[in-house]
Amino acid sequence: MVEVESLRVVRCGGSELNFRRAVFSADSKYVFCVSGDFIKVYSTATEECVHILQGHRNLVTGIQLNPKNHLQLYSCSFDGMIKLWDYIDGILIKTFIVGCKLHALFTLACAEDSVFVIINKEKPDVFQLVSVKLPKSSSQEIEAKELSFVLDYINQSPKCIAFGNEGEYVAAVRDFYLSVYFFKKKTTSRFTLSSSRNKKHAKNNFTCVACHPKENCIATGHGDGKIRLWRNFDDEKKYTYTCLHWHHDLVMDLAFSVTGSSLLSGGRESVLVEWREAAEKNKEFLPRLGATIEHISVSPAGDLFCTSHSDNKMIIIHRNLEASAVIQGLVKDRNIFTGLMIDPRTKALVLNGKPGHLQFYSLQSDKQLYNLDITQQEYINDYGLIQIELTKAAFGCYGNWLATVEQRQEKETELELQMKLWTYNKKTQGFVLNTKVNMPHEDHITALCFCNAEKSENPTLVTTSKDGHFKVWILTDDSDIYKKAVGWTCDFVGSYHKYQATNCCFSEDGSLLAVSFEEIVTIWDSETWELKCTFCQRAGKIRHLCFGRLTCSKYLLGATENGILCCWNLLSCALEWSAKLNVRVMEPDPNSENIAAISQSSMGSDLFVFRPSEPRPLYIQKNISREEVQWGVFVPRDVPESFTSEAYQWLNRSQFYFLTKSQSLLTFSTQSPEEKLTPTSKQLLAEETLPTTPFYFILGKHRQQQQDDKLNEALKNELVQLPLTENIPAISELLHTPAHVLPSASFLCSMFVNSLLLSKETKSAEEIPDDVSMEEEKESVDSDEENNFTEKVQDTNNTDLGKDIIHQLSKSEEKELRKFRKVDYSWITAL
Repeated sequence: MVEVESLRVVRCGGSELNFRRAVFSADSKYVFCVSGDFIKVYSTATEECVHILQGHRNLVTGIQLNPKNHLQLYSCSFDGMIKLWDYIDGILIKTFIVGCKLHALFTLACAEDSVFVIINKEKPDVFQLVSVKLPKSSSQEIEAKELSFVLDYINQSPKCIAFGNEGEYVAAVRDFYLSVYFFKKKTTSRFTLSSSRNKKHAKNNFTCVACHPKENCIATGHGDGKIRLWRNFDDEKKYTYTCLHWHHDLVMDLAFSVTGSSLLSGGRESVLVEWREAAEKNKEFLPRLGATIEHISVSPAGDLFCTSHSDNKMIIIHRNLEASAVIQGLVKDRNIFTGLMIDPRTKALVLNGKPGHLQFYSLQSDKQLYNLDITQQEYINDYGLIQIELTKAAFGCYGNWLATVEQRQEKETELELQMKLWTYNKKTQGFVLNTKVNMPHEDHITALCFCNAEKSENPTLVTTSKDGHFKVWILTDDSDIYKKAVGWTCDFVGSYHKYQATNCCFSEDGSLLAVSFEEIVTIWDSETWELKCTFCQRAGKIRHLCFGRLTCSKYLLGATENGILCCWNLLSCALEWSAKLNVRVMEPDPNSENIAAISQSSMGSDLFVFRPSEPRPLYIQKNISREEVQWGVFVPRDVPESFTSEAYQWLNRSQFYFLTKSQSLLTFSTQSPEEKLTPTSKQLLAEETLPTTPFYFILGKHRQQQQDDKLNEALKNELVQLPLTENIPAISELLHTPAHVLPSASFLCSMFVNSLLLSKETKSAEEIPDDVSMEEEKESVDSDEENNFTEKVQDTNNTDLGKDIIHQLSKSEEKELRKFRKVDYSWITAL
């Protein structure tokens, strides 16, 4: 049973993976990234999330490996704390309380018991780089109040701070200024570029900085796409710099390789550029990475790179500039027009993704499954260009059909509108375009919905528009002499006094269609498309509309823009009840009568769960989010929960997810993010942490043998299969042993034939006749005495072949085998 007190609002996904640079482990097996107030640990080989480090109370702003222990990780946050983690076990070791907002974190091997952080002074736009002394103590929480000033007037972004030449100096850039602080001299050099007042140098402001790990060389990125390499900067008069130029737009990030032999750069071109030996001619490219490169990281071993992109993904790249893994989070689009939907087939969350795409996002693994290209046009990254936008989408017929609407409008009179119907193809396991309708309405489409009733014979789709009409689309036979096909066509057009149609929905059994026309709700018969009744409360334009389900299917709910929630009884055609509630989200649970409504107030967003049959809520929770909640959806559970409290039983069959204005995905749960990790991820972490020692190989063989035993039990009654040759030890020894130490070919031949023999099934004493068993026992005495070594080899091979391999030999075959068993092997004892 689940305790009542354990239910809480948790962030289940959607946080930015590209907020800060990723960090590799020392052995390059793991990559760490900040994700909201969590730190996620991913496997670089399998892309699986193996740990979620949680403990910060606010946004995590920096992570770095502990230079004294590469199995530990430092993190800092806006909560004013620095935490030390054991990332292998996911354990918090220590917490250092600094007390002020921390914007970035840096560590140095030469700095004993100290880390560097960026803090904010009294003025909001003035930041400082300071050193924090981490005191030694046995307690888990320690106050770290000893701060030492390093640099002033810096940028809060960690991309604008870099340490060089093994910690001899630190460089910081902001606007048109470069500052270099030397730790030994305790002096600061400052360099200035021409300001933006000069049109020739309008975009040469600093955007990022990187320092050579072993030389006095600083690389800076600029808004005009140039990279400047600074040398002799210890003298403010004799300094020099050279320029590298390939990027057409601002340089987003720079990173030197571990040895410093090459420089990596990235920007809005979605191309990773490697400058070999910092020369203009020696360039290598990794193009078509999909989105703007925000950050670049290099592993301590130097064998892997990691790029973080604006579409909330990370790409693991080998040293030879080949992408090996992609870790994709929830894509943050500018606007979520489609709302939150659930794919009935994969149970994936579906919403706007990349421009012109629908993204299918796994809620269980917190990663993207795939993208569906709806507009099927190349995206041009130009801020002044008006793009085609995907505005509406809906699933129908248990995931067999998908309807999408896309639009583009440059002027008020130039509306481009297109509706597409996609069918699910079982062979390709994806959606294929079936019907494309140009200008299905004369104005913007406001809503669309499928009739998902179980008894529905013909798929039906309804669209509503600001042109004052709603249209009914049905699937018809579109076959010709060449092929059989089906397509969608308009079957009915309805309107009500030229009011704009704003919402539509079908009843659970599909017999009724509700369409709202501004302040009026109309009910239509889905068989004849006759108008049955209307509801008009004059409480404002209808914002949300939905039918009750199961025992509450006789009710219709509507939420207005004036903050009124109405419930109508369809049997009496009268208003059942109304409540004053500013509903922003209203979602029915497909597995129960419950309906979740989220209202917006000055204090935040509040949740109300109720049934249409009574106005009293089953559950109320205030301030589920400080910001506005824009969308919500119920997701059916694979395994029902067992909440005992009546207030929480609405979560037994389905889980409720909601999306905030900043596109954070939240839900109600009883488990922490670490507990929600799949068992396969835990097993993966355990296996990867085992050292490659002789004991590891013994343990691995033991695990494999246990798996084989389970498989043998399951296949007892299956047909006999011959073993693969690579699993036979005799063949492995023959192929891997040097030729000059192998015994004679006659011996190898007999051993090879013996290894191919299948073990005979042992029978019980009752099944074997006495005379046969006595004869076999007598014959085997001589053979056992003189062929003891051969029997040992035979037994080993039989064990490896498995007990489930059974083959009945004839008497002639047994006699032939006995001849091989009498071969003299006594010569081997002299070796």
